[in-house]
Amino acid sequence: MTRFIKQELVFLLGLLTVVLFQFGGEGILQTQMRSTMGLVLTAGLFIVVMAAIFAVVRHSDALAIKLGDPYGTLILTISVILLEVVMISSVMLTGDANPVLARDTMFAVIMTVLNGLVGITLLIGGLKYHTQKYNLDGLKSYLVAIVPLALLCLVLPNFTSVDELGSMSSTLTVTLVLVSIVLYAVFLFIQTSSHTHFFMDEDHQDEHEFHGPLGSNLYHSLMLVGYLLVVILLAKSLAIPIDGTVGLLGAPPALGGLIVAILILAPEAVGAAKAALNNQLQRAMNLFFGSVLATIALTVPAVLLISSLIQQPIQLGLAPAEMVLLATTLVMTSVSFSSGRTNSLNGVAHLVLFIAYIILMFE
Repeated sequence: MTRFIKQELVFLLGLLTVVLFQFGGEGILQTQMRSTMGLVLTAGLFIVVMAAIFAVVRHSDALAIKLGDPYGTLILTISVILLEVVMISSVMLTGDANPVLARDTMFAVIMTVLNGLVGITLLIGGLKYHTQKYNLDGLKSYLVAIVPLALLCLVLPNFTSVDELGSMSSTLTVTLVLVSIVLYAVFLFIQTSSHTHFFMDEDHQDEHEFHGPLGSNLYHSLMLVGYLLVVILLAKSLAIPIDGTVGLLGAPPALGGLIVAILILAPEAVGAAKAALNNQLQRAMNLFFGSVLATIALTVPAVLLISSLIQQPIQLGLAPAEMVLLATTLVMTSVSFSSGRTNSLNGVAHLVLFIAYIILMFE
């Protein structure tokens, strides 16, 4: 027990922090955010969340060592995205009707990952190693699934809507659900069974750094899920000062959602940055591209099914300017990952698109 407390002290602190904010802490942030107590609570909350995020990466790295890639990175990706889907679904079931919630969340994840996080990773990796290699077959496999899903789910509904609100017909709804599930299932079969070598380094080796004792697969899996739950629960509390600050500055409400999305994606971002600095670009891209694919493939069926059950309208089609930005991102991603090598120029180009996304948010 003493050994567990020593190794997982952050987890216990996270649980105590969750309890604290569920029973009074959130109320203080809502009413006294700019007071000394509010500032102290916000700072403490941020520190605990970041510590839990690094613990998520630690346990996912341990699983990656014990299971080998692509299973290690797949576990982290699926865990984060499933919890993200649960958050969206819970808001749909308990909150006020918001027909564009799922659309905006998916678009934020795509822009943040494919432009912001990929851009930063390619830039820092390029600055350190000049040129980095990856398995071209693996990245093509991701794009083969991401491109059609992104266009079918976020663009096509604009041209097939049955009313002015952008609602979809029952036929299109069923089609998108089936396409998302089938395409992702086939991709997982490719990734974990028939073509696992596509998602490893060229020599089919992928070394991982891990600082700490290795436990059983069950132990690391349970702790990974536990820390992810702590991050998700505290992210909802952290959204209070974020939204308050956004409102105080007069920034668009979508900015608060983007910040929270970045926080949720932070475990993958930290893991990918470490991999890139260790010249393991394939592992980093497995995390990023896997999260984008899982976000679309798992979120769309979930929200469409819930929308049908509770008779709540949902709108998936993006605005015209956002469709252009999405198409540009997909084209740029296909170009950047078409040769098997990347450099810092690729990273800067993706960061430019991310900046354009942020500017568009304020328009």
